[in-house]
Amino acid sequence: MSGAQLYDTIGATYTVTRRTEPRIAARIWAALGDARTVLNVGAGTGSYEPPDRDVTAVEPSALMRAQRPADAAPCVAATAESLPFEDRSFDAAMAVSTVHHWQDPIAGLREMRRVARRVVVFTFDGSDTGWRHRFWLTRDYLPEVAGLLVGRPSLGELAGAIGARAEPVLIPWDCADGFFEAYWRRPEAYLDDRVRRGLSVWARVGPQAEQRAVRSLRDDLESGRWTERNRDLIALEAAELGLRLLIA
Repeated sequence: MSGAQLYDTIGATYTVTRRTEPRIAARIWAALGDARTVLNVGAGTGSYEPPDRDVTAVEPSALMRAQRPADAAPCVAATAESLPFEDRSFDAAMAVSTVHHWQDPIAGLREMRRVARRVVVFTFDGSDTGWRHRFWLTRDYLPEVAGLLVGRPSLGELAGAIGARAEPVLIPWDCADGFFEAYWRRPEAYLDDRVRRGLSVWARVGPQAEQRAVRSLRDDLESGRWTERNRDLIALEAAELGLRLLIA
């Protein structure tokens, strides 16, 4: 299933839990430098589009395009792998939490490099098993996540495709954007069906794995076992769980 097909299926409630996290947005916008014209690839509902720049959005999912605010940047129906723009059409191109949905991430990144002089990508290091062991949800309840990453390009390959450097992005404990790792210190959130519906991971692992994980997590929260296992997280203000900013 392509990213567009996936979000045409699960995207109906996306805006309920997926919002701009201002601290992450500040990192992304700073990385754009002095760019005045910005292409947002895999733009979704546009939550991270900088308000002070001339933005053009690209989004393949009709359902996601329909949820963009009335005052959002103009949005073109296209995929990352085939951007309908001339070379160097933009000062910068950005992509936020979308590369893992692309059919060919390397081709998509090279297209971004082609149409812009600067590229900024917010993604995660799928090749690093360390964060999956640090993140209790994948370690203790949803090991199937590892299977979703098989065959995907490593962070080094993604960075190499556009000559980018990678910077770690810590996740604040009260992260406003409900992406997969966002609730690392708020485990009860994963019991909420509305939270899970905004996350592609749950659709990809399937209902059987989802139901098992939710049931086990609920039991461990009620028994106190989750707290006992994860006491070291309670005092942390932010966590390093593999999120990266690629800047080229």
